[in-house]
Amino acid sequence: MKESGEMYLETILVESKRLGGEVRSVDVAAGLGVTRPSVSRALSKLKEENYIVIDDNGHIFFTDAGREIAEKIYERHQVLSALLLQLGIDEKTAADDACKIEHVISDTTFNAIKARIKG
Repeated sequence: MKESGEMYLETILVESKRLGGEVRSVDVAAGLGVTRPSVSRALSKLKEENYIVIDDNGHIFFTDAGREIAEKIYERHQVLSALLLQLGIDEKTAADDACKIEHVISDTTFNAIKARIKG
């Protein structure tokens, strides 16, 4: 999956936590700071690839595969942000950098970082 797809899935997860469950394309657009047509194209692709479903009211829900990816990327963001904060990086820079790193870091490296932080 491309980074942009991961970003959309993570944003749907974050918005569902913030809103208490029901997420629509307008929420995703606001969360990412992109236009609704951009969101519409991305959601169509995620739907075609069976990562999300959209009901008749426009509410977005994960498939099992979509939720797995969203939670993986969200966990990476949380752990990497925490690590960067521990290193003395300011909160905004830590969040921005974690967002970049979370998409390219290998599972092996991420798991080592996670183990080191927790252990």
